[in-house]
Amino acid sequence: MHTSLNTVTLALSGASGMAYGLRLLECLLAADIDVNLLVSHAAHLVTKQELGVALPARASDLERQLSESLATRDGQLRVYGREDWNAPVASGSNPADAMVVCPCSMGTLAAIAHGTSDNLIERAADVMLKEHKQLILVPREAPFSTLHLENMLKLSRMNAVILPANPGFYHRPQSVEDIIDFIVARILDQLGVEHALMARWGDER
Repeated sequence: MHTSLNTVTLALSGASGMAYGLRLLECLLAADIDVNLLVSHAAHLVTKQELGVALPARASDLERQLSESLATRDGQLRVYGREDWNAPVASGSNPADAMVVCPCSMGTLAAIAHGTSDNLIERAADVMLKEHKQLILVPREAPFSTLHLENMLKLSRMNAVILPANPGFYHRPQSVEDIIDFIVARILDQLGVEHALMARWGDER
C-alpha cells in the first residue's frame, strides 16, 4: 500500500479515546507526513482525565512540546488554535489532502453535519467536504441515539468515512496498546498509509 498523502489535518475533539488520536499522530509523523493538529478545549480536559497528561493550552507551546517529544523534522507538525482563522486548513484554497477527527465527539459530528463552522475544527471539516477531500470521523460513543445515527448517515452521504472506535479481537490483543493499534491501523488503511501495527486478515497463513 502506497500513499500519495503529503499533509493530513488531525483534529482531537472531546470524546473519550484520546489515546487513539495521539497514537495516530505518532504514526502519521513516523510515516513522514506533514500534520496540521487541531485540539479542542474539551480534548485537553479528556487527555488529562484519561491519560494523566496536561497538554499546553497555547498552540505554539503544544507544537514545541510534541515536535520535541516525537522528534519531528522542521515544520512537519503545525498546531493551530481554536479560532486561528488564518490557518491554511480554514480555506479551500489550501486544504490538506485528508482530515481525520479522532476521537470525534457527537457534538463535533453534529456541527460538521450541519456546517456550523463555529471553530477551526468544524471549519476545516467543512472545507474537506466542499472540496471533496477525504474526511474520516472516528466517533466513540455508546449507545448511539437516533440523532447520532442520522447525523452519521447525513455525513456518509456526503462521502465522509464513519469509522467508529470499535476494536476487533480476532488478532488476540495482549495489551491496551494492541487494542488502540487496531483502530489506528484501520484509519491508516483508509488514508493509504503503510504500517506494521498488526497482521492483516489471512496473513498468518
